[in-house]
Amino acid sequence: MEPPRRTILHVDLDAFFASVEELLDPAIAGKPIIVGGDPQGRGVVSSASYAARAFGVRSAMPMAVALRLCPQAIVRRGHYREYGRYSRQVMAILREYTPLVEQVSIDEAFLDVTGCERLWGPADGLARAIQQRILEGCHLPCSVGVATSKLVAKIASGLRKPQGLVIVPPGEEAAFLAPLPVEELWGVGEVAARRLHALGLHTIGALAAVPKEALVLAFGNQGAVLYDHARGIDNRPVVPENRRRSVSNERTFAQDLTDGEELRKHLLALCDQVAARLRSLGLQGRIVGLKLRYHDFTTVTRRATIDRPTALSPTIFQHARGLLDATWRTGTPVRLLGVSISGLVETPVRQLGLFGDDDGRWMRLSRALDDIRNRYGEQAIRRATFLEPPGEDEGPDDASPEP
Repeated sequence: MEPPRRTILHVDLDAFFASVEELLDPAIAGKPIIVGGDPQGRGVVSSASYAARAFGVRSAMPMAVALRLCPQAIVRRGHYREYGRYSRQVMAILREYTPLVEQVSIDEAFLDVTGCERLWGPADGLARAIQQRILEGCHLPCSVGVATSKLVAKIASGLRKPQGLVIVPPGEEAAFLAPLPVEELWGVGEVAARRLHALGLHTIGALAAVPKEALVLAFGNQGAVLYDHARGIDNRPVVPENRRRSVSNERTFAQDLTDGEELRKHLLALCDQVAARLRSLGLQGRIVGLKLRYHDFTTVTRRATIDRPTALSPTIFQHARGLLDATWRTGTPVRLLGVSISGLVETPVRQLGLFGDDDGRWMRLSRALDDIRNRYGEQAIRRATFLEPPGEDEGPDDASPEP
């Protein structure tokens, strides 16, 4: 007996960050909104409302370029804690329909609703019900794609934004994909797209007509994946993710840094932010990661494993600084600096015996500082290291905190 055809939904919140900004400030609703970094430096667009997109503004575009395209745009640096709060509300709604929810980013998730028709009815009605629940419960618009695979559902959800609903019936996957550009397929970035275009393959349908052997000859093992994906074949399951894999933060500098003390100062700030995020999530980590991007866009990553899980900034900074000192070529201009923690475990409720006296005192102090900042704002209490001389202002980090 053949297993039932899968029914996969891809739910994607529309212009999520910008939509939340409209909720936080209704006076800007419907106006061109750009969420992103410092337009005077190297900030990039994190999100743009559809009113701003009408001027050509897109995610990952430099802020300076975006504001040239849409000078009247309202710019917001981002309320990332609010984004996280709304995201959790949406994901809680999705889990009411099925436990098979795979959140793939702050604003999108896959649902496997195979066999749920008796509970929720046909997939098209379920998709509309989910859209309405999110709109009524969270006041956020979303688009939904329905298909037999994650690949096709993901592509479908992006075709009629905002508040789109696209259903690809079983057996029509290849026909649905055929007229779309090859860039729509997962794994086809700029380099792969150029190679495909050079072969005269501009649409997914043209790619699907190429024999598998020819694609493998041209692209190696990736050619076999392209062959299947061009036909809408994607057997990957929806895997619920119950635990975050890492917590990270990074900063792109307005001007390349060459001074070691300045780099270490920014490194300490990033470690503070990552440690606070770990504590807020009730997590600790064992693997400290460092990310360096030089002026020529060369990117280097390094990792170090510590003896026991931690959520303490001094411990994270000690290992991150060791990685920086061992990796950074003194005097080489640095464009971006990042810190991550992985190997995460939940913080035990009782920590007796896990920490030494110093660690215990640091944890109590850190949590007290977290409470102060949560009540009075991030700038309520700061390290003396981060205070600027009179007459100088410190601009906000051009960071992308995780929710």
